[in-house]
Amino acid sequence: MNIKFEDNEIILDKEPSIIDYSVLDFSEILQRNNIKHLLISGYIPILFGKNGENENIDIMIQNISFEKFLKLWLEIENTYECKNTSDPIDAYNAYLKNYHSVSILKKEGHILDFKMKIIKNEIDRYVLKYRRIVRLRERHLYIPPVEMQISYNLSKGCEKEIGDARYLYNLFNEKLDKALMDRYLKELKIPDESVETYLKGKESP
Repeated sequence: MNIKFEDNEIILDKEPSIIDYSVLDFSEILQRNNIKHLLISGYIPILFGKNGENENIDIMIQNISFEKFLKLWLEIENTYECKNTSDPIDAYNAYLKNYHSVSILKKEGHILDFKMKIIKNEIDRYVLKYRRIVRLRERHLYIPPVEMQISYNLSKGCEKEIGDARYLYNLFNEKLDKALMDRYLKELKIPDESVETYLKGKESP
C-alpha cells in the first residue's frame, strides 16, 4: 500500500477489499443524492491498512430535509433495509432529527451496518466543511482531517480507539499539521500527558 498527498487529497494505492467496495458503493449513493457526508471512526484505520474488522461504518451527513431523505430512502429501499424502522417518516423524525443513528444494511449478503447520523455541533460542521478526499483507484471517499480523527479517537478513551489513534498517528506523523492537531486536542479537552502516553507509545497491531 502506498499513500501520496496532493493538496486536499490522499491518494491511496492498494487493492480495495470487499469492505472498501461496499463503502464506496454506499458513499456514491449519497453523492448522487447530493448529501454531503464523511466517514468517521473505526473504518478509517482499516481503510489505511490496519488489521482488524469493523462491521459498523459510521457516516456523518449534513442536516437534510425530509424530502431529500425520502428521495434517498426510495432509491435504496429495494437493495438496503433500515434496522431501526420500516417507516421513513419515523426514521427521519425519531432518529435522524434527534441525532440518533439510522442503521442501513444491505438486504442480501450484508456484512456492514451503515450508521448514518446528522451533524450535531460546531466541531461536526467544521469537520464536514474541511473533509478530505481519499482517492482509491478511480473512485473516492470522504474522511475527516486525519488530525481530527486521531484526536477524536483519543478522546473516546477506550483501548481499541486509542489503538486506532496511535496507528493513524504513526502512519501519518510526518504529514500531520501539528498546529491543527493541537487545536483539535484542545477543543476536545485532551490533556498533554494523554497525548504523550498514548500517541507516542508502541504502535498497536
